[in-house]
Amino acid sequence: MAETARQIADDLRARIDSGDLTPGARLPGEPALVKTYGVAKETARRALTLLVTEGLAVRRRGSGTYVREFRPIRRVGNRRLAKEGWGSGRSIWSADLGDREFTVADLKVYEAESPRQIARLLEIEASEPVIVRSRRFLVEGEPVQAATSYLPAELVRGSAIAQHDTGPGGTPARLADLGFAPVRFTEEVRARMPTQQEKELLQLSEATPVVEICRTAFTEEGRAVEVAQMLLDGGVYVMEYNLES
Repeated sequence: MAETARQIADDLRARIDSGDLTPGARLPGEPALVKTYGVAKETARRALTLLVTEGLAVRRRGSGTYVREFRPIRRVGNRRLAKEGWGSGRSIWSADLGDREFTVADLKVYEAESPRQIARLLEIEASEPVIVRSRRFLVEGEPVQAATSYLPAELVRGSAIAQHDTGPGGTPARLADLGFAPVRFTEEVRARMPTQQEKELLQLSEATPVVEICRTAFTEEGRAVEVAQMLLDGGVYVMEYNLES
């Protein structure tokens, strides 16, 4: 009896999890899957596509499909924003990556009129200026996230936040220096398929979704001081939130 694409993908995933197929190993090709499972070529192709979509495999043109070598990033929302991290001069990213290689690319810092949606979240007039910080983040040479942050210009103009290098602890630490320490954050999260431009920006494999996060930072007095819009490669992230009842 012919197996479904999902069943074939489950079998291959189990071999990856067990270590039978190691990172960088070539997965059985479509002809091999057709022979082994007695399925149509299209079913075999769908099984491999499922693993690519899940971020477990990558396709190499003219070569085949391989087990992905990139280790997933565990994004622990509660831990990465804790004051004990940025307050001691560490990057927010250190909570996610430890000692893995990390670089910032395409950084742009400029002043502009606030977009309507951002103005609403910052509770300012749409015409009021904001400082914009736009960049991509690469881990071990792979683009994993694009992010744009918006901060009220009247609060941060002339500070290190308006410069390329914000210094130890990043934007949260500089906001604290200015008397606007972020103590509470809200995040809106949704998953969707990327646009063509976003595929190119993050160099996404085919059929890979993105995770869109909009985070707003608030002071103890409840003032919104930063809105960060982030676009994550859905194939490389594990999202973890620790909640108490």
